[in-house]
Amino acid sequence: MTPPRHFITALPRRESVRQAVPVLRFALLFLGVFVLLQWAYPALAGTAVYRFYLETMTVRPSAALIQWIAPHDGVLARGHRLIWSGGGLSLYNGCDGAEAMKLLIAAFIVIAGPWRARLLGAALGLLLIYVLNQGRIVGLYFAARHDRAWFELI
Repeated sequence: MTPPRHFITALPRRESVRQAVPVLRFALLFLGVFVLLQWAYPALAGTAVYRFYLETMTVRPSAALIQWIAPHDGVLARGHRLIWSGGGLSLYNGCDGAEAMKLLIAAFIVIAGPWRARLLGAALGLLLIYVLNQGRIVGLYFAARHDRAWFELI
């Protein structure tokens, strides 16, 4: 007795399996690199490199942008915090855009292509993530300052 015709056509062909192997290889390499970056990132906590990234490259530009938009709010950058009269906002892991950056770096490490194009793509992507994160922090400030319900929503 032979199986029904629709059963036979549903079986994967050798070509389909061969095409799936590079995708699976990419996915496993991507996952491996991302897990490695996730594992290594906490080792930076408390180091001068991390403080430079968080305090100098993240908090200070956010405070400057807020001061430019709302100069009378008196926002100051103090270490990992944005402070103002009557409140403050602490920026820690998760507020620095590092998760998205690690995903992007992992993708550009494992994707096929010339190194120059991959480096350019990664650099432009990291810059975009950085700019969007600065906008997000500014939005969090205004939500925290003017409407706590919006802050909780964001």
